[in-house]
Amino acid sequence: MKLTRPDQNWLRAFMFTIFGTTALVISYFPLYYKELGFTSSQIGYLYAVGPLISMFSNMIWSLASDKYQTLKKIMIILIAGQLFMLLAMTGASGFTPVFLIITIFYFFYYPVYPLADTMAIQTAQRYGRSFTVIRVFGSLGYAFFALGIGYVISVAGASWTLGIGIGIGIAALLSSLLLRDGVMKRSESMGMSDLLKVLRSKEILWFFACVFCLALAHRMNEAFLTLTLSQLGAGEGLIGWSLMISAISEIPIFYLLSKYGDKIKELPLLGFASLMYALRFLLMGLANDPISVLAIQTLHSVTFGVFYVTAVRYITRLVPGRYRATGIALFTVFWSSASGLISGTFGGMMFETAGRAYFYYLATVLAFVAALGFLGRHLFAKPMDTFVE
Repeated sequence: MKLTRPDQNWLRAFMFTIFGTTALVISYFPLYYKELGFTSSQIGYLYAVGPLISMFSNMIWSLASDKYQTLKKIMIILIAGQLFMLLAMTGASGFTPVFLIITIFYFFYYPVYPLADTMAIQTAQRYGRSFTVIRVFGSLGYAFFALGIGYVISVAGASWTLGIGIGIGIAALLSSLLLRDGVMKRSESMGMSDLLKVLRSKEILWFFACVFCLALAHRMNEAFLTLTLSQLGAGEGLIGWSLMISAISEIPIFYLLSKYGDKIKELPLLGFASLMYALRFLLMGLANDPISVLAIQTLHSVTFGVFYVTAVRYITRLVPGRYRATGIALFTVFWSSASGLISGTFGGMMFETAGRAYFYYLATVLAFVAALGFLGRHLFAKPMDTFVE
């Protein structure tokens, strides 16, 4: 009897769609804010509030999923909440109401992705498949929507941003109704004693310091890439191509590292990725036309693609199994939440006052410092001093 897998296919469709929302929020919301007349500093604040909210929203919804033993129902609530807030934003134009609405929107937006990844892992295990064969549809969705949204906005204008988001949200909600439910596996909570045990290790402290330094540079670029392209005269269609190139470029790197990455030590790979980040941001500071930025985007493969997979592998090896959830949680805080908050707030002010070139030169310095940290630890450190359980 042939085994059908409709739940796997619907989950792929769901991943494809929700990453369309990611493309819209990260890459085209800044253009919408610009259309409303907001300054670069105000746009930075609107970007920074998301990581701030994510610091506790992920935990709240994960605990709810754990308590009620459901992933599907929680994700339906989250997608519905996003839709409601996008509808509310259509009637807002001032900075204060937009700030309040987008804050609530982020409360529903960020937790979808770790919950979707959890469901993808469970579904892959159910069929004896690799998690990557499901998760890769997220990258494909990001690439497709980044390009498609760019062309729609280039024709219809940035005022259509919210309408596009509502359309994507409806598609995500419909596909979520067809998912096969999964349950969150109960994991150890990250108490203060666990946190202190993790932070006893100089190896881990050094790693998180380097990650945070690089994350600041990465998030600065993420928040202001579309505004940079707009400053250089790029239309929304070209912006879409830029985002698609970066998303597509990471896919083969993910596959290669999953197959061959274990043969290379993590710290040299992390140092290499950081150096490539420094080169990428230096070129961004020197770029004077949007076509140059388009070419620079191909470096996303050897920057984010190499770094993210290797960093997750390193922290998984570095932290003993009992505290692995704590280690991953801390990595997420440094790479995404805290760095996004600081880079959005202060990056916006620097982009506005110092200018685009110096903004990217600062990102270059941060990435280079991270490279020195990773490579220095590899070359000169004593054998790994993990904490004692």
